[in-house]
Amino acid sequence: MMADCGSSEVAVIGNTDLTSAESENNIINTMVEKGTNLLRKMEINVVEAEKRTGKNTVNMQETYTVYLIETRPAETVPEGGTPATPDTLWRRYSEFELLRTYLLVTYPYIVIPPLPEKRAEFVWHKLSADNLDPDFVERRRGGLENFLLRVASHSVLSNDEIFFHFLTEEKGWRERVLETGFQDKADSRLKSLSAMFRVKNPDKRFTALKHYCDELNTVISQLLRVRARVADRLYGVYKVHGNYGRVFSEWSAIEKEMGDGLQSAGHHMDTYAASIDDILEEEEHYADQLKEYLFYTDAVRSVCRKHELIQYELEMAAQDLTHKKQQKEELATGTVRVFSLKGMTSKLFGQESQEQRESRLAALEQSIQEGEEAVKEKNTECQEFVRTAWEDIERFKEQKDKDLREALISYAIMQISMCKKGIQVWSNAKECFNKM
Repeated sequence: MMADCGSSEVAVIGNTDLTSAESENNIINTMVEKGTNLLRKMEINVVEAEKRTGKNTVNMQETYTVYLIETRPAETVPEGGTPATPDTLWRRYSEFELLRTYLLVTYPYIVIPPLPEKRAEFVWHKLSADNLDPDFVERRRGGLENFLLRVASHSVLSNDEIFFHFLTEEKGWRERVLETGFQDKADSRLKSLSAMFRVKNPDKRFTALKHYCDELNTVISQLLRVRARVADRLYGVYKVHGNYGRVFSEWSAIEKEMGDGLQSAGHHMDTYAASIDDILEEEEHYADQLKEYLFYTDAVRSVCRKHELIQYELEMAAQDLTHKKQQKEELATGTVRVFSLKGMTSKLFGQESQEQRESRLAALEQSIQEGEEAVKEKNTECQEFVRTAWEDIERFKEQKDKDLREALISYAIMQISMCKKGIQVWSNAKECFNKM
């Protein structure tokens, strides 16, 4: 057989009309039959965040954030009609983490969408990195909504029953997901992934994909650092215009004929300087889009590592089968190719009887048969993993190219618009000076 298979927060979510187990199962079954995604059946929004105080597991006071999630049936509202009342429930950030961990373990061949950062990274130093800062919490609220929409739009993930219950059951969901036993599987896989192993025949496509992820991670990290430096310089330029405004206003107080023109020019400068805070907040939105794909690189690498583990298990099964066949040949011919303890024992204490040999041969035959089945099963598993994983990776590539292209174009348009506003400010100031 060939050992190769191929080249601390909370949220609110809606308890829609799908509250009964029967209607929930009907929706899930309908989606599976039609191969559709959840967004065709349900609208999902994370509408607000709220700070709360409570006791943690060690009975100490802690402050955390909860997120309100609304869901409602995605039905066309007749003209003049009233939209369905949304259902809501609360979730903490830790529950989002639990959901994503469950999806990672259950669907190892899928690039699982990342969560927004728990603590701010690559933040322009004038903005707060405090995870309870209102601006940061608001950006994370948008990121959590984006995560839910990513999962709900995926043809496989959106049909997961645990994900559906995450959206519709405020109480008992954590117990339901733990009952799946995914944590035991996660622990054993993590130990296997952390073990030192080397695949002899790695799939070149997955190897190249890992290298690409490393390079993409480096490029996006550098881009975010450059953006932060540019934002710092931009902030300085805008605030200098505030100094212009102050000087022109002070100057206007001592001039009679030029006073009105100087005061108007100063007003334009002050307005321009005050706009920088909104501009930089808007820039953070584009930074968050880049960060999403910075975190996506870890999700893709996770799929590659899982493929390596399956490949390694296949190679170990094939190696074990080869060893058993060699043992059978040595036992049948009476020759020993390599030094072994049993070989030395035979020389010291004599050969085993014919019955013992036949018994051992029969046991080896059975073991070889089981080994062949194991190799066949692992080979099938590996081939199926490659097929399904690569399909999802191709889907991810299309999504990535589209999203990053749109984000960069929007960022360029914003910068052009910002420069035009700067030109307009000085054009207005020129007119003020001409009227003096």
